[in-house]
Amino acid sequence: MKKLAALLLALALLLSLGACAAKDAPYPSRSLTIIVPYSAGGSCDIVTRQFAALLERELGQSVTVLNQGGSSGTIGIQACLDAPADGYTLVMTADSLGTLRVMDLSDSLSYRDFTPICAVTSDPKVIVVAQDSPYEDLQQLLDDMRARPGRVKMSCTGPGGSGHIQSLILNALGCDMALTAYPGGSDCLLAVLNGSVDFTNANYSTVIDYLQAGTMRCLTVCGPERLAAMPDVPALPELCPEAADYLRFPFTPFVLQVSADVDEATVETLRAAARRALADEGWNENLAATCQDKLYEQYPLPEDVTGFLAGYESLVSWMLYDAGAAAHSPADFDIPRP
Repeated sequence: MKKLAALLLALALLLSLGACAAKDAPYPSRSLTIIVPYSAGGSCDIVTRQFAALLERELGQSVTVLNQGGSSGTIGIQACLDAPADGYTLVMTADSLGTLRVMDLSDSLSYRDFTPICAVTSDPKVIVVAQDSPYEDLQQLLDDMRARPGRVKMSCTGPGGSGHIQSLILNALGCDMALTAYPGGSDCLLAVLNGSVDFTNANYSTVIDYLQAGTMRCLTVCGPERLAAMPDVPALPELCPEAADYLRFPFTPFVLQVSADVDEATVETLRAAARRALADEGWNENLAATCQDKLYEQYPLPEDVTGFLAGYESLVSWMLYDAGAAAHSPADFDIPRP
């Protein structure tokens, strides 16, 4: 009996020592997870998987990308906060986090719940239709939406997301469409291809293969100027000059973040690894080929990222509210008007 007790005591000591050793091991000592709060195949998912491979190399630990889509990103974003705040669970936030409260999709979730590791990219928005669509150019699509309010169908990723905000810009141009929400950008594209909707406002990187294969056509770039990869496709302000005021900021800001409760040393380790990853030559060549904006060059410091996100939240939240699309006033959450 005494031998059994001694054996159990020794085992308990070993387990205790092992736990202490694991706790004291330098970060990172095991694999990490980056949550993408949208379905697989969309722009956020593609960018995250490309960046995760580089971050894995720099950290010396495996980095798994986990898709947890739904409710305009709410499910995946909350999952990151529900995980232990130890730096092993990160999230690639996008546009919707800045609008969840005013859209009544969350009581509290906002950029303030997180500490940014780095701003990554913004993917240009484009309007695309299926190759067999009757809309040969943007003017035909605009004219039809104005002539048949609420009849032309558009897919988007949900209330408060970049597609929804793009629809508000079209509303301001006198167009009215029927919106159908899908879990992610890839689902929105499939809806166009199978004829469930007439068009979508997609991220450029997600439609490149479809455009090259000839299964989709791009009608316009929803930005201030044409893209180098599609010099013949007009920018929206060329046909609608009044759209220029709405298109001066990035609509899909992908930002790698951790819970605000993660300790500073861990955050700095992640930031240092991210800086090295972002300097990768192949990564930068790919971003140039897909015409993505390098937000990490525009907002290189943590305070730059925080300031940008605060400004983005203010601008987009008030845009939604002023258009009558938000359930709550941004003022209810102390979001200043831009």
